[in-house]
Amino acid sequence: MGYKHGAYGERTASQVKSTKQAEENVVYFGTAPINLIRGYDDADLVNVPVRLRNLGDAQAKVGYSDSWDSFTLCEAIDYHFNNANGNVGPIYIVNVLDPDTHRKSTATTKSVAFSNGSGSFVSDTVILDTIAIEDKTEGVDYSIEYDFNSSTVTIKSLIENDQLTGTVTVTYYDVDLTAITESTIIGQHTGSGDYTGIAAVALLYMRENAVPNILAAPGWSEKPAVYRALCSAAQKINGHWDAFVNADIPISYKESGTTHKVETIAQAITWKTNNAYTSPVSKVAWPMAQYGDKVYHLSTIMTAKMLETDLEHDCIPFESCSNKDIMATDQYFGDSENQGFDQTEANDLNEKGITTLCFWDGAFKLWGPHTAGFTYNGSIDASAIFETNMRMLMYITNGFQLRNGTKIDTPMTPNDRDSIVVSEQGELDALTGVGALIGKPEVLFLENENPESDMINGDFVWHIMATPTPPLKSATAKVTYTDEGFSSFFGEEG
Repeated sequence: MGYKHGAYGERTASQVKSTKQAEENVVYFGTAPINLIRGYDDADLVNVPVRLRNLGDAQAKVGYSDSWDSFTLCEAIDYHFNNANGNVGPIYIVNVLDPDTHRKSTATTKSVAFSNGSGSFVSDTVILDTIAIEDKTEGVDYSIEYDFNSSTVTIKSLIENDQLTGTVTVTYYDVDLTAITESTIIGQHTGSGDYTGIAAVALLYMRENAVPNILAAPGWSEKPAVYRALCSAAQKINGHWDAFVNADIPISYKESGTTHKVETIAQAITWKTNNAYTSPVSKVAWPMAQYGDKVYHLSTIMTAKMLETDLEHDCIPFESCSNKDIMATDQYFGDSENQGFDQTEANDLNEKGITTLCFWDGAFKLWGPHTAGFTYNGSIDASAIFETNMRMLMYITNGFQLRNGTKIDTPMTPNDRDSIVVSEQGELDALTGVGALIGKPEVLFLENENPESDMINGDFVWHIMATPTPPLKSATAKVTYTDEGFSSFFGEEG
């Protein structure tokens, strides 16, 4: 056993015979238009978790743009907060865009027409803090306002007798979004203590006292290197916490300068296999979802629906996000002639561990309860069959650590050992009571897992046996025709 100091939780291989966390914490990684936030440089908005509660809060803290391909985090902000169904949050975002670094090398010069002391132009890439007018001073001669709904910059004169008139030359710098690459999103933890990109998930607990539960990077998770980084980062965050990953299979991708489409079910399955999107700590989805004139990645929709469903159960993740109504009016394949598929064809994706969306009972629904590691009739640990299996086991290990972390370095007597057994058994019994576990889950303190040599060094192990409640994946009615009913014509019934 390696050196340990703290409370730990581990998932073991399943044994198959025929507690509660304070809140749910979702973390998105990508780019936000913080260039539209005044004083962004002092606001600590780059490579750190930022908590967002609603659309207004998001706009005030990290900005907003409808250019989701450029500012990928705005898709998540929109789906969670800008809809008729109400907010689904809060959420955390980690923005990697740094306007000080990711900016054009030369300034933009724009001629702005002024009337009645006011002039405007449209841009979501402008770095507002860099706007300048020759021989004029912001705050003295003019003010700057930004409208997120129209992406409009408005400059107003502040001196009544010396208003800006006619055509005025305005200069500013634009952010350069081409400078954001896969490696920017993946990031790193340096020896000097810097955290960037996905690696910055470690800051969530350290800065916010929040345990990450779900990770997503819509617009980026369809890149294999980013997917691998997400799945790696999700395990033992801060050496302790386990999180679940929601990712996408692309509808198109570039390889050697050539664009390739993924527009059929067969192509999606092949792409998943070829690129090893098979981690049991993840769900992967295809294609995208259209809602009116908006197009969302399914990883965004899965994450929001997981959060919404978990919140309905006191943040206990025992109900799947599958077969839940979503904001969608169609399946989206990009520039393709594919007219969509029904539930039967959707099951072809499900049996290969791909979640999708399909129309059923008057609405589009997420469809697929499995992890990415699932393949029908394949060899897989039973815990990885359903997303709820894996997430419940994570819930139990994370909860054990949260409850017992404060006991570390206190004396451990046999009575203390038993106290932990009793308290953890109570947690399991409570989960069974609400339907999150079935059978008789049990907490054991086993002699063969606690050799004297380990206990001498202060290392103790409690073994938790638990069966997450399986979803009703299919229901079949068998109907048999009989001729017995014909007897009713002759009154034998009486």
